[in-house]
Amino acid sequence: MSGMLASYFQYPFIRYAFLVGILISLCSSLLGVTLVLKRFSFISDGLSHVAFGVMAVAGVVGLTNQMALVLPVTILCAIVLLRGGGKSRIRGDSAVAMISVGSMAVGYLLMSVFSSSSNLSGDVCSTLFGSASMLTLSKGKVLACVILSVLVLAAFVLFYDKIFCMTFDEPFAKATGLETEAYNLIIAVIIAVIIVMAMNLVGSLLVSALIVFPSLSAMRIFRSFKSVTICSAIISVFCSSLGMIVSILASTPVGATIVAADILVFAVSFALGRVMRCG
Repeated sequence: MSGMLASYFQYPFIRYAFLVGILISLCSSLLGVTLVLKRFSFISDGLSHVAFGVMAVAGVVGLTNQMALVLPVTILCAIVLLRGGGKSRIRGDSAVAMISVGSMAVGYLLMSVFSSSSNLSGDVCSTLFGSASMLTLSKGKVLACVILSVLVLAAFVLFYDKIFCMTFDEPFAKATGLETEAYNLIIAVIIAVIIVMAMNLVGSLLVSALIVFPSLSAMRIFRSFKSVTICSAIISVFCSSLGMIVSILASTPVGATIVAADILVFAVSFALGRVMRCG
Protein backbone atom coordinates (compact mmCIF):
# COMPACT_ATOMS: atom_id res chain seq x y z
CA MET A 1 0.00 0.00 0.00
CA SER A 2 2.83 2.38 0.85
CA GLY A 3 4.45 1.65 -2.48
CA MET A 4 1.20 2.38 -4.29
CA LEU A 5 0.82 5.70 -2.47
CA ALA A 6 4.43 6.62 -3.26
CA SER A 7 3.79 5.97 -6.94
CA TYR A 8 0.66 8.14 -6.86
CA PHE A 9 2.51 11.02 -5.19
CA GLN A 10 4.88 11.18 -8.13
CA TYR A 11 2.10 12.96 -10.02
CA PRO A 12 1.82 16.73 -9.48
CA PHE A 13 -1.99 16.77 -9.39
CA ILE A 14 -1.98 14.41 -6.38
CA ARG A 15 0.42 16.69 -4.53
CA TYR A 16 -1.70 19.71 -5.48
CA ALA A 17 -4.81 17.99 -4.14
CA PHE A 18 -3.18 17.19 -0.82
CA LEU A 19 -1.83 20.71 -0.44
CA VAL A 20 -5.23 22.24 -1.16
CA GLY A 21 -7.04 19.74 1.06
CA ILE A 22 -4.78 20.39 4.04
CA LEU A 23 -4.95 24.17 3.70
CA ILE A 24 -8.74 24.20 3.32
CA SER A 25 -9.30 21.85 6.25
CA LEU A 26 -6.94 23.86 8.45
CA CYS A 27 -8.65 27.17 7.69
CA SER A 28 -12.12 25.67 8.09
CA SER A 29 -11.39 24.17 11.49
CA LEU A 30 -9.95 27.36 13.00
CA LEU A 31 -13.01 29.51 12.46
CA GLY A 32 -15.35 26.57 12.89
CA VAL A 33 -14.87 26.71 16.66
CA THR A 34 -16.07 30.31 16.73
CA LEU A 35 -19.08 29.58 14.53
CA VAL A 36 -20.15 26.59 16.62
CA LEU A 37 -19.78 28.42 19.94
CA LYS A 38 -21.66 31.46 18.63
CA ARG A 39 -24.34 29.14 17.18
CA PHE A 40 -23.65 30.48 13.69
CA SER A 41 -22.70 27.15 12.11
CA PHE A 42 -25.88 27.18 10.00
CA ILE A 43 -24.58 30.28 8.21
CA SER A 44 -21.84 28.23 6.55
CA ASP A 45 -24.49 26.00 5.01
CA GLY A 46 -26.43 28.99 3.71
CA LEU A 47 -23.33 30.63 2.23
CA SER A 48 -22.32 27.45 0.44
CA HIS A 49 -25.72 27.40 -1.27
CA VAL A 50 -25.28 31.04 -2.21
CA ALA A 51 -21.92 30.19 -3.76
CA PHE A 52 -23.58 27.42 -5.79
CA GLY A 53 -26.11 29.87 -7.20
CA VAL A 54 -23.44 32.42 -8.06
CA MET A 55 -21.32 29.74 -9.74
CA ALA A 56 -24.31 28.92 -11.94
CA VAL A 57 -24.66 32.58 -12.88
CA ALA A 58 -20.93 32.80 -13.64
CA GLY A 59 -21.22 29.74 -15.87
CA VAL A 60 -24.19 31.17 -17.73
CA VAL A 61 -22.47 34.49 -18.48
CA GLY A 62 -19.32 32.62 -19.53
CA LEU A 63 -16.83 33.83 -16.92
CA THR A 64 -13.55 31.97 -17.23
CA ASN A 65 -12.58 32.95 -13.67
CA GLN A 66 -15.69 32.16 -11.66
CA MET A 67 -14.06 33.10 -8.36
CA ALA A 68 -13.99 36.74 -9.48
CA LEU A 69 -17.77 36.75 -9.11
CA VAL A 70 -18.37 34.01 -6.55
CA LEU A 71 -16.03 35.37 -3.86
CA PRO A 72 -17.30 38.99 -3.65
CA VAL A 73 -20.98 37.97 -3.78
CA THR A 74 -20.47 35.34 -1.07
CA ILE A 75 -18.62 37.88 1.08
CA LEU A 76 -21.48 40.35 0.64
CA CYS A 77 -24.06 37.74 1.69
CA ALA A 78 -21.92 36.79 4.71
CA ILE A 79 -21.82 40.42 5.81
CA VAL A 80 -25.59 40.74 5.41
CA LEU A 81 -26.27 37.59 7.43
CA LEU A 82 -23.81 38.28 10.25
CA ARG A 83 -24.28 42.03 10.61
CA GLY A 84 -27.78 42.72 9.35
CA GLY A 85 -29.60 39.66 10.62
CA GLY A 86 -30.44 41.13 13.98
CA LYS A 87 -31.76 44.39 12.52
CA SER A 88 -33.81 42.85 9.75
CA ARG A 89 -37.49 41.98 9.93
CA ILE A 90 -36.57 38.51 8.69
CA ARG A 91 -34.06 37.24 11.21
CA GLY A 92 -31.73 34.38 11.99
CA ASP A 93 -32.39 30.96 10.57
CA SER A 94 -35.34 32.22 8.50
CA ALA A 95 -33.09 34.58 6.53
CA VAL A 96 -30.48 31.85 6.03
CA ALA A 97 -33.14 29.39 4.86
CA MET A 98 -34.59 31.87 2.37
CA ILE A 99 -31.21 32.79 0.92
CA SER A 100 -29.86 29.25 0.76
CA VAL A 101 -32.94 27.61 -0.75
CA GLY A 102 -33.48 30.50 -3.15
CA SER A 103 -29.87 30.41 -4.32
CA MET A 104 -29.95 26.66 -4.87
CA ALA A 105 -33.21 26.84 -6.83
CA VAL A 106 -32.12 29.76 -9.02
CA GLY A 107 -28.71 28.17 -9.61
CA TYR A 108 -30.13 24.85 -10.72
CA LEU A 109 -32.77 26.59 -12.86
CA LEU A 110 -30.12 28.62 -14.66
CA MET A 111 -27.92 25.57 -15.19
CA SER A 112 -30.89 23.67 -16.61
CA VAL A 113 -32.07 26.40 -18.97
CA PHE A 114 -28.75 27.83 -20.20
CA SER A 115 -26.36 24.92 -19.81
CA SER A 116 -24.23 24.18 -22.87
CA SER A 117 -22.96 20.92 -21.40
CA SER A 118 -24.37 17.56 -22.47
CA ASN A 119 -23.83 16.20 -18.93
CA LEU A 120 -25.92 18.54 -16.78
CA SER A 121 -26.46 16.02 -14.00
CA GLY A 122 -22.70 15.42 -13.78
CA ASP A 123 -21.96 19.13 -13.59
CA VAL A 124 -24.54 19.66 -10.85
CA CYS A 125 -23.35 16.63 -8.89
CA SER A 126 -19.72 17.82 -9.05
CA THR A 127 -20.69 21.27 -7.84
CA LEU A 128 -22.86 19.96 -5.00
CA PHE A 129 -20.65 17.13 -3.76
CA GLY A 130 -17.22 18.05 -5.04
CA SER A 131 -15.34 16.66 -7.99
CA ALA A 132 -14.66 12.93 -7.99
CA SER A 133 -11.39 13.57 -9.81
CA MET A 134 -8.32 15.31 -8.41
CA LEU A 135 -7.33 16.26 -11.95
CA THR A 136 -9.66 19.29 -11.74
CA LEU A 137 -7.26 21.19 -9.48
CA SER A 138 -5.31 23.38 -11.86
CA LYS A 139 -2.19 25.33 -10.94
CA GLY A 140 -4.26 28.52 -10.90
CA LYS A 141 -6.71 27.09 -8.33
CA VAL A 142 -3.85 25.79 -6.20
CA LEU A 143 -2.10 29.16 -6.22
CA ALA A 144 -5.32 31.00 -5.38
CA CYS A 145 -5.99 28.58 -2.53
CA VAL A 146 -2.49 29.04 -1.11
CA ILE A 147 -2.76 32.84 -1.19
CA LEU A 148 -6.24 32.90 0.34
CA SER A 149 -5.25 30.35 3.00
CA VAL A 150 -2.23 32.38 4.05
CA LEU A 151 -4.42 35.47 4.34
CA VAL A 152 -7.03 33.59 6.42
CA LEU A 153 -4.41 32.10 8.75
CA ALA A 154 -2.67 35.46 9.15
CA ALA A 155 -5.97 37.19 9.97
CA PHE A 156 -6.88 34.51 12.52
CA VAL A 157 -3.50 34.75 14.29
CA LEU A 158 -3.47 38.54 14.18
CA PHE A 159 -7.00 38.92 15.56
CA TYR A 160 -7.02 35.85 17.81
CA ASP A 161 -7.63 37.76 21.04
CA LYS A 162 -10.42 39.81 19.47
CA ILE A 163 -12.07 36.71 17.98
CA PHE A 164 -11.87 35.05 21.40
CA CYS A 165 -13.68 37.98 23.02
CA MET A 166 -16.28 38.10 20.25
CA THR A 167 -16.91 34.38 20.59
CA PHE A 168 -17.75 34.26 24.30
CA ASP A 169 -19.18 37.67 25.21
CA GLU A 170 -19.77 40.10 22.36
CA PRO A 171 -21.86 42.61 24.42
CA PHE A 172 -19.11 42.81 27.06
CA ALA A 173 -16.46 43.19 24.37
CA LYS A 174 -18.46 46.06 22.88
CA ALA A 175 -18.84 47.67 26.31
CA THR A 176 -15.07 47.61 26.78
CA GLY A 177 -14.62 49.60 23.58
CA LEU A 178 -13.91 46.79 21.11
CA GLU A 179 -15.09 47.58 17.58
CA THR A 180 -17.39 44.57 17.38
CA GLU A 181 -18.90 45.62 14.05
CA ALA A 182 -15.49 45.72 12.43
CA TYR A 183 -14.51 42.31 13.76
CA ASN A 184 -17.84 40.82 12.77
CA LEU A 185 -17.03 42.09 9.29
CA ILE A 186 -13.63 40.38 9.41
CA ILE A 187 -15.23 37.12 10.56
CA ALA A 188 -17.80 37.36 7.77
CA VAL A 189 -15.10 37.85 5.12
CA ILE A 190 -13.05 34.94 6.46
CA ILE A 191 -16.09 32.66 6.48
CA ALA A 192 -16.93 33.53 2.88
CA VAL A 193 -13.36 32.92 1.72
CA ILE A 194 -13.29 29.52 3.44
CA ILE A 195 -16.62 28.52 1.89
CA VAL A 196 -15.50 29.41 -1.63
CA MET A 197 -12.20 27.56 -1.22
CA ALA A 198 -13.80 24.45 0.26
CA MET A 199 -16.31 24.13 -2.57
CA ASN A 200 -13.50 23.12 -4.90
CA LEU A 201 -12.79 20.11 -2.68
CA VAL A 202 -16.05 18.89 -1.12
CA GLY A 203 -18.78 20.75 -3.00
CA SER A 204 -21.43 23.15 -1.74
CA LEU A 205 -23.53 20.62 0.19
CA LEU A 206 -20.63 19.18 2.21
CA VAL A 207 -18.79 22.39 3.15
CA SER A 208 -20.46 22.65 6.56
CA ALA A 209 -19.01 19.28 7.56
CA LEU A 210 -15.45 20.62 7.31
CA ILE A 211 -16.39 23.50 9.61
CA VAL A 212 -18.62 21.76 12.16
CA PHE A 213 -17.37 18.19 12.68
CA PRO A 214 -13.73 18.90 13.72
CA SER A 215 -14.88 21.56 16.20
CA LEU A 216 -17.52 19.31 17.74
CA SER A 217 -15.04 16.45 17.94
CA ALA A 218 -12.48 18.61 19.76
CA MET A 219 -15.14 19.90 22.17
CA ARG A 220 -15.85 16.33 23.30
CA ILE A 221 -12.31 16.09 24.65
CA PHE A 222 -11.11 19.59 25.61
CA ARG A 223 -12.71 22.57 27.32
CA SER A 224 -10.49 25.62 26.77
CA PHE A 225 -10.84 27.68 23.60
CA LYS A 226 -7.17 27.38 22.69
CA SER A 227 -7.04 23.61 23.23
CA VAL A 228 -10.24 23.09 21.26
CA THR A 229 -8.95 25.22 18.40
CA ILE A 230 -5.62 23.37 18.18
CA CYS A 231 -7.28 19.95 18.48
CA SER A 232 -9.87 20.92 15.86
CA ALA A 233 -7.11 21.88 13.42
CA ILE A 234 -5.26 18.60 14.00
CA ILE A 235 -8.43 16.53 13.56
CA SER A 236 -9.43 18.41 10.42
CA VAL A 237 -6.03 17.99 8.75
CA PHE A 238 -5.93 14.31 9.75
CA CYS A 239 -9.42 13.61 8.38
CA SER A 240 -8.68 15.48 5.17
CA SER A 241 -5.46 13.53 4.62
CA LEU A 242 -7.08 10.21 5.51
CA GLY A 243 -10.05 10.92 3.28
CA MET A 244 -7.88 11.75 0.29
CA ILE A 245 -5.68 8.66 0.80
CA VAL A 246 -8.73 6.40 0.97
CA SER A 247 -10.16 8.19 -2.05
CA ILE A 248 -7.01 7.45 -4.05
CA LEU A 249 -6.83 3.79 -3.05
CA ALA A 250 -10.56 3.01 -3.27
CA SER A 251 -11.50 5.40 -6.11
CA THR A 252 -14.24 7.04 -4.04
CA PRO A 253 -15.42 10.69 -4.26
CA VAL A 254 -12.94 12.93 -2.46
CA GLY A 255 -15.40 15.20 -0.64
CA ALA A 256 -17.70 12.46 0.61
CA THR A 257 -14.74 10.34 1.79
CA ILE A 258 -13.30 13.25 3.77
CA VAL A 259 -16.67 13.88 5.44
CA ALA A 260 -16.98 10.15 6.24
CA ALA A 261 -13.60 10.35 7.98
CA ASP A 262 -14.84 13.37 9.96
CA ILE A 263 -17.93 11.42 11.04
CA LEU A 264 -15.81 8.47 12.15
CA VAL A 265 -13.48 10.67 14.20
CA PHE A 266 -16.46 12.45 15.78
CA ALA A 267 -17.89 9.09 16.87
CA VAL A 268 -14.54 8.13 18.42
CA SER A 269 -14.21 11.54 20.12
CA PHE A 270 -17.75 11.32 21.46
CA ALA A 271 -17.05 7.91 22.99
CA LEU A 272 -13.70 9.09 24.36
CA GLY A 273 -15.34 12.14 25.92
CA ARG A 274 -17.92 9.97 27.66
CA VAL A 275 -15.18 7.75 29.07
CA MET A 276 -13.18 10.76 30.30
CA ARG A 277 -16.20 12.27 32.06
CA CYS A 278 -17.11 8.98 33.67
CA GLY A 279 -13.54 8.52 34.84
